[in-house]
Amino acid sequence: MSLDFEITHRCEKSNARVGRVTTPHGTFDTPAFMPVGTRGTVKGILPPQVARTGAQILLNNTYHLMLRPGAELIQSLGGVHRFMGWDGPILTDSGGYQAYSMADINAIDDDGVSFRSIVDGSMIRLTPERAIEIQNQLGADIIMAFDDCPPSADPELATTNQARLRHAAARDAKRGAYDHDARLDLALDRTARWLDRCVRAHQRDDQALFGIVQGGTDLERRTRSVEQVCQGDLPGYAIGGVAVGEEHEQIHRVVEHTSSLMPEDRPRYLMGVGYERDLVAAVLAGCDMFDCVLPTRNGRNANAFTLTGQIRLRNARFRDDSAPIDADCDCPACNPKANAWATPDAQPISRAYLRHLFMSEEMLGPILVSLHNLRHFQRLMSDLRTTIVDGGWGGFASRWPVAGGGVPSTLIRVPSDDKP
Repeated sequence: MSLDFEITHRCEKSNARVGRVTTPHGTFDTPAFMPVGTRGTVKGILPPQVARTGAQILLNNTYHLMLRPGAELIQSLGGVHRFMGWDGPILTDSGGYQAYSMADINAIDDDGVSFRSIVDGSMIRLTPERAIEIQNQLGADIIMAFDDCPPSADPELATTNQARLRHAAARDAKRGAYDHDARLDLALDRTARWLDRCVRAHQRDDQALFGIVQGGTDLERRTRSVEQVCQGDLPGYAIGGVAVGEEHEQIHRVVEHTSSLMPEDRPRYLMGVGYERDLVAAVLAGCDMFDCVLPTRNGRNANAFTLTGQIRLRNARFRDDSAPIDADCDCPACNPKANAWATPDAQPISRAYLRHLFMSEEMLGPILVSLHNLRHFQRLMSDLRTTIVDGGWGGFASRWPVAGGGVPSTLIRVPSDDKP
C-alpha cells in the first residue's frame, strides 16, 4: 500500500486518536492540519517557513494547477514536490469542490463537469478519469476521488451567502423545478459511480487514493454514502460537503455521526473545516486530517487568530498598540528571538506596526500575519495530540478559550472539594 497509518494512542473518553501517516515523501503526525497551497504555493510564504510553523503536509488543488501551468508541464519538471520546492507529503484535491463553489459557471452531468476557465474563458471538461490522470501527473502522495459535492442546504432557503448556488439553482429551475432532496440523492449515487471510475483510472502505486463521503446534513444519507464509498479497500476516506453553509451544531452532528461509521484503521480526512471549535469537535469525533484556507486568507486580510478569537488589525484601536498579536505565540511576528532573527532588544512585532503595514499596503503585513495564523493552527494540533495522550481536557479548554466550546463537559474533570 502507498500509505501506512499507525494509531499510536487513543483517548479514553472520546474517539480522538493520535497517529502517524507514512508516505513516499515522509511522515506526518495526526491530528494534522494541512496549509492550503492551491496553486503550488502557500501565498507569500517560503516552503522552509511553512515547515517551521509545524506543518508536515500541504494541500494543492488539481483544478487550478490543471488550468495554470498545466499538469503536463509540472510532470515534465519532476512533479509537484520538485516544482514547488517542498520535500514533504502533499495531498491534491480533485476539483470536485470547484464544481460546487463555481456552480454558476459550470454544468454537471453523469459523466463529469464542464467548466468555463477562470483563466481565459475556454470550456474545460473534468471527468473522474481526467481528474485522476491529472493527479497522477502532478505526483502528490495522497490524491482525492472526483466527487459530486451538492449544496448541504437548499440554496433558496440558505441563510448564509450562497449567491452563486442560488444563481445556479435558478438557472437549473428553468429546465424544471429544483428538488433539493433529489439533488442530494443524485449526488450520492453519482459520487459512488465516479469513485469506481477513479479506482479503475488510477495508474500509480506510489499514490494513495482517498474516497469522499457526501450526504449533506441528512444523517441517513451520510450513512448510505459511507456504505457506498467505504466498501472498497482504499488507503483512506474523507468527509466532504461540510462547512458549506451549515451552522456549527450541524457540522458537529454530521461529523460525529459520519466519522463513527468510517473504517477505524484508515485516516479520516474532514475537508475544508477550519475554525478552532469545529476542529476540536472533529478530533474528538475521530477525524485525523484537516485543511482550510482560513489561516492564510484571513492573514492576507489583516485578521489574526488568537487564543481568545480573531482580531482585525486594521481597526483604529490598534494604531498605537505595542503588544504582539498573541504573547503566548512563538511565531516570527510574536517571538522573533525564537525564530533566529533579530529585532531591537528582541522585541516582538507590535500590532501598531502590523496595522501600519496593512494600511500602507506593504506586503510584509500579510506575510507576518499569515505566518502567525499558520503557527496558531499548528500549535492547536500539537496541543490536541498532547492532550489526547495525557487526558488533560480541562487544561486544554482553559488554554484555548476560542476552541474550548468544542470540548464537551463530560471530558473535563472537575476537581473534587473533598479533603483528604
